[in-house]
Amino acid sequence: MSNATAFLQPRAHWLLRAGLASVFLFHGIGKVVNISGFAEMMGLPFSAAALVTFAELAGGIGILVGGFGSAYITRLSTIAMLPVLIGAIVMVHGPRWSFTPAEGFPMGGMEFQVVLLLIATYFLVVGNGQPARAE
Repeated sequence: MSNATAFLQPRAHWLLRAGLASVFLFHGIGKVVNISGFAEMMGLPFSAAALVTFAELAGGIGILVGGFGSAYITRLSTIAMLPVLIGAIVMVHGPRWSFTPAEGFPMGGMEFQVVLLLIATYFLVVGNGQPARAE
């Protein structure tokens, strides 16, 4: 393994963390501005919409904070994210796969949400550790 690879490998998780956190923070902050509008659009009670908003913000912040050393915070963050992603897939984006909007799917399909779900599941499983390598 080269010196650069040896240096970068243990830090590569930040690429996934940054991507996952940015999506959750973007959507959470967008909902804070108008939780009632989100609740109405989705047909949810205000309390459920507020809980989704909190989970998005807490998950986004937590996945970043957890990267500085706490596997517990990393895992807890993903536990907040998983129901949000499953809800987005079931309530909005499924069963269409393609991310692009189409007739009957103005918000696009579930492709993007499934990728985020898999990334969050990865962090739930490995926490802050590196996955075991088969050699």
